[in-house]
Amino acid sequence: MSTYSAPLRDMLFTMKEVGGLEAVCALPGFEECSADLVESILEEAGKFAAGVLDPINRAGDTQGARWKDGVVNAADGFKEAYQSFCDTGWNGMPASVEFGGQGLPTLVSTAVLEMWKSSNHAFSLCQMLTLGAVEAIAHHGSEALKQRFLPNMVSGRWTGTMNITEPQAGSDLSVIRSRAVPQGDHYRVSGNKIFITWGEHDLAENIIHLVLARLPDAPAGVKGLSLFLCPKFLVNEDGSLGERNDLLCTSLEHKLGIHGSPTASMSFGEQGGAIGYLVGEPNQGLACMFTMMNHARLNVGLEGLGVSERAYQHARAYALERVQGRTATGSKTIIGHPDVRRMLMDGKARIEAMRALAYFCAAQMDRAHAATHPADRAPSQALVELLTPIVKGWLTDNALFIASDGVQVHGGMGFVEETGAAQYLRDARITTIYEGTTAIQANDLIGRKIAREGGKTVKTLIARMDADARRLLDSREAAVAQTGAALHTGVAALDAAVDWLLAHSAEAGAQCAAGSVPFLRLAGTVVGGWLSARLADAAAAQLAAGEGDAAFLRAKVATARHYAAHVLVSAPMLRDVVVHGGDTTLALADEQF
Repeated sequence: MSTYSAPLRDMLFTMKEVGGLEAVCALPGFEECSADLVESILEEAGKFAAGVLDPINRAGDTQGARWKDGVVNAADGFKEAYQSFCDTGWNGMPASVEFGGQGLPTLVSTAVLEMWKSSNHAFSLCQMLTLGAVEAIAHHGSEALKQRFLPNMVSGRWTGTMNITEPQAGSDLSVIRSRAVPQGDHYRVSGNKIFITWGEHDLAENIIHLVLARLPDAPAGVKGLSLFLCPKFLVNEDGSLGERNDLLCTSLEHKLGIHGSPTASMSFGEQGGAIGYLVGEPNQGLACMFTMMNHARLNVGLEGLGVSERAYQHARAYALERVQGRTATGSKTIIGHPDVRRMLMDGKARIEAMRALAYFCAAQMDRAHAATHPADRAPSQALVELLTPIVKGWLTDNALFIASDGVQVHGGMGFVEETGAAQYLRDARITTIYEGTTAIQANDLIGRKIAREGGKTVKTLIARMDADARRLLDSREAAVAQTGAALHTGVAALDAAVDWLLAHSAEAGAQCAAGSVPFLRLAGTVVGGWLSARLADAAAAQLAAGEGDAAFLRAKVATARHYAAHVLVSAPMLRDVVVHGGDTTLALADEQF
């Protein structure tokens, strides 16, 4: 078994060269943040991830969460780790100072969150859902709800959930049946929800459920959904816990992976109705919940990055120690086999591009939130909205590829559970489904984020990427110039696909939807290639100036070149699938499948 080690140098290099860490720290409200402070935070987070979370990851997988008569106990070590996690302030680090968080830039918290997701994917989900609920309440809740619930949620004393899905209502939220009946200053909520991550557990003293339900006079469809806060234990006026609310975990799902994260089926109102409090305005629940869902989508993208990094580290450790056969490069272990090296290079190159995209998006969130002038905030917010489905969809798509190659590097031993490689593939599988499948992200991308605004934001980004590609073509570093040439071709392919979508979205919606996932992959591939090329360019500049660790910087240049030669070259093919592939996808009648 390998041990997780946070890739701190890669993280910091990416934060500085792609995220613009120095400029982010200079934004209003972040002045106390500095590169030295960030480095210290990342070092301490890396120690916690490696020393506390990674060691219990195996127990989470093999033992899992356990349900009996409505009570759920976490896997061995999880409760103690969670207490330490909260005691040391990690739970609330990304949250606002107003409610007890540290108020650090999103760019910084994103790097820390990556470590939790790499070292223990299942454990990290509890914090993710809690902070998503915090965001929704902070944006849409009344002042009374904020004061009563948020401080304890930020500290980790209480956790949070998102209750959307019902047995008959998966992605189609228009058929949600849960009801909420007004009663004085609260509501009585009833209904059944499924797939509720950390919906019941023994880590914290209270669980705050955010529940989508319908008021008696609500209109049909998604326009009739409201959002309600239903605590596991009611909270008295003095902040103490009262009686148990009328809600129950009826079972846990038996899943392919993330066994350490309890996925609950929840029943509300079997004894007359769970007491709930309205969050936001009546019939505006979906808009309120989207605050939480967008937070979750970006963080699920980070899960894709995290599990990819862990699967890569596990495969790399095995390749460096496994002796088998004569190798072509003279190495004594299997890392000397060219195809093993290819798989490891593919993983490394994709991960560095994925990390760059996640951190770039996080920095844009900081600029959208904290920039002094609205004119400076608006372009960054537009980029965040464009990139959110790409971060979620492309990073998780890559995670399946990288984790599968991680098993392949192990050979037959990868198919044996004892080596641990299979867990990362099983854990990664849910990420392309969580918080909207890849197709949902892709349709959002081509519809709301591109067609609805006539391609304004994506065209601005394409122009920016093309300008960088043309500049890199003149680099004195041959590998950087070659990367620039591949980027120039990739950007042109993306531009052509955008033009086709804009020209056909009105009259050929089905054909556009048929190519939506290939388009998302194309967009991720090109934007990831652009940011990877920027890292290589920065590394080459430092090498030319005689600065930094030469071996580390040369590896950055080589990794970006590999990405260009093995991944970015797929851009023209993906363009052709988007432009020409829809007709064949739709060619058969239902009964012909």
